[in-house]
Amino acid sequence: MRKKIPPVPQMRGVQDLLSVHNDDVQPHNEVAIDKIKVNSKQPKRWFDPLKMAQLVESVREYGILEPLLVRPLDNGEYELIAGERRLRAAKEVKLTEVPIVSKELSDKQALSVSILENLQREDLNPVEEVEAVLELLAIYLDVSTDEVKSILNVAANAKKRNIELTEHVSRQLEQIESTLTSIGKFNAESFRTSRLPLLNLPQDVLLALRQGQLEYTKARVIARVKDDSTRAVVLEKAIDEDLSLTQIKELIKEFDNHLPPSEKEVAPDKAVIQMYTDLGKLLKQSKVLSDAKKRKKVEKLLTDLGKLLASPEEENSISNS
Repeated sequence: MRKKIPPVPQMRGVQDLLSVHNDDVQPHNEVAIDKIKVNSKQPKRWFDPLKMAQLVESVREYGILEPLLVRPLDNGEYELIAGERRLRAAKEVKLTEVPIVSKELSDKQALSVSILENLQREDLNPVEEVEAVLELLAIYLDVSTDEVKSILNVAANAKKRNIELTEHVSRQLEQIESTLTSIGKFNAESFRTSRLPLLNLPQDVLLALRQGQLEYTKARVIARVKDDSTRAVVLEKAIDEDLSLTQIKELIKEFDNHLPPSEKEVAPDKAVIQMYTDLGKLLKQSKVLSDAKKRKKVEKLLTDLGKLLASPEEENSISNS
C-alpha cells in the first residue's frame, strides 16, 4: 500500500501560525534576553548594516513592538523561531528583557515557520533562500541536502528520457512539490534550474550575492567568466557602478575580445558527469537490482555505456566479459 505523504502546513508566516491551535500558544510575556538561543539552522545569516542600524534606532526609541516567536527548551530557555533582527537590535541597545510568544513546535515546524516568515518578509537573499528551502526539503524527506539535489536531477533526467520513476523517488518528488507549493515561489523544476545553480557559483560572486550586493541574474552572468582576475574586475565594477545586466554582458564581451585564443576555450560540460553521479546514488538506494528483469536491463545499459566510453581495446574486453 502506498504510504500517505503528510500534508505541509499552508501558513504565510507567524500571524497565521498564531491564529491556529491557540491553546498551544503562551500569552505575550517578557523574558530575560540571555535566555533566548538562536538556532544554528536559522535561514537568515547576513544582515544589511544600514537596515540593522535603522532598526536599532527604532528599538532604542520605541522598544520591541512585535514579540519574538520562540519555542520552549527543556532547561528553561527558549529557541528563537522568528525575529532575529529584533533580537540583535535589542542586544545592541542593551535591553535586558524582550517580549515573546512561546509555542510548542517540532523541529520540522520550527524550521518551516522560520523559513516562511523570512520569505514572507522577503528578508532572505537568493543564496540564503536556496539553502533554507533545501534544508526544509531535507528535513521533510529525512535525507541529506545532497540527496535532495540528486532526487531533483534524477527526476528531471527521467522526464527528458520518458523513463518512469521508481515508486520511492516518485513519492519523494511528490513531497518536494507539496512543500514548494506551500512556500509558493517555485516548483521542483524551476527550483532545480534557476536556484540550485547559485550554490555552485565562484566564491567571490557567491559572497557578493549573499551580502545583497548583486542580483542573482547578474551573478550568474559574471560567474561565467573563468579567469579569476577578470571576474574580480567585472564584479567590482558591476557593484560599484550598479551596472545593468546588459552593461555587464557588454563589459565581459570587451574583456573576451582582448583574450588570446588559448584562454577562450570553453570549460568542460559537467552536466553528464553530474548525471552519472546522481544515477549511481539512485542505484544504491533503489531495489531495482532485486528484480531479475530490471537488473538485466541495468546491466545492458551499463555495458553499452562502458563501450561508449572505452578505447577499442577496452571495448573488446567489455564485450567478452
